[in-house]
Parts: sequence; structure tokens; C-alpha cells
Amino acid sequence: MNWFFLTVGYSGLSPKAPGTVGTLVSLPLGVLILMYLGPQTLFLAAILITLIAIKQINRFEADTHSHDDKRIVIDELVGIWLALSIAPGVMFATGDLGVWNNGIALQIVLSFLFFRFYDIKKPSVIGRIDREAQGGIGVMGDDIIAGFAAGISSAILWQVILKSGLIH
Repeated sequence: MNWFFLTVGYSGLSPKAPGTVGTLVSLPLGVLILMYLGPQTLFLAAILITLIAIKQINRFEADTHSHDDKRIVIDELVGIWLALSIAPGVMFATGDLGVWNNGIALQIVLSFLFFRFYDIKKPSVIGRIDREAQGGIGVMGDDIIAGFAAGISSAILWQVILKSGLIH
């Protein structure tokens, strides 16, 4: 169960781009939770998973003596879920989340793109957490901040798009 959880259903075992694969596997489930249970539930689920993951990662690192194994992608699940709970979650009422022509699909894509950008490039405090924090906090921390940054960036860009009149 531990390895299944940490690798998000073994998606982290992908030989190429395990972080992106883990994010792509996590995205549909996050979208379903967002649409049917709401952004608050998605946010709280991400927090709960974070708490469980920190403990499991600490145990894994104590057993293997390795930090931030690239196969561990539960941090990507948390990051993309936080981005989704912030960006479209604050832009639409829960009942409007199931209406695809209101821009929710674009918000989902923007959240994914911003999250992967911040997670890969690790600007500012994201990179500092990645380099300096140890254990489960270090593994999860950079993706938590990247998820928040992605959600905020997506919401801001969405507002710019709306204000510019590109989408009616």
C-alpha cells in the first residue's frame, strides 16, 4: 500500500517524466472531486494526503537512506489538487463547475501548465524548499507552494483573459 500510495498507483514508475505522468494521472481524479464535491473538499483532501504522505515519505527515506526519490509522485497529486482547488474553485460556483462552456476546461489546462512550470523550474522559494528542507516536508513542500502559485497564476491569467474580451 505504501509504494502504491507514494507512486500514485505506480505512475511514478514511468521511465520518462514520472512527475508529469504522476500529475496527469492525478488530474482526472482531482477534476472529478472538484466538480462533484467542490473546491473545499478537494483542498481538504490535498491537505489530508499531505499529512499522510509526509509520514510515509519519512518512513521510506529512513528505510532507503535516499531523499526525494523521483518515483515518489504523491507530491504532484497534492500540488495539482491545490492548484485546481484554488483557480477554478474561486472562479466558479460549485454548480457552475460542471458547465464546460464557462471556461472551466481552460482553467484546468492553465492550472496544469502553471503547476508543471513551477514544479520543474522551481523559482524563488519553491527551489529553496526543494534544496534545503529535509524528509517528507522537503519532498512535499515545494509542490505545495508550486500548487498555490499555479492556482493563483491561473486565476489571475483567467481574469486577464476575461477582461481583455478574448472570451465572452
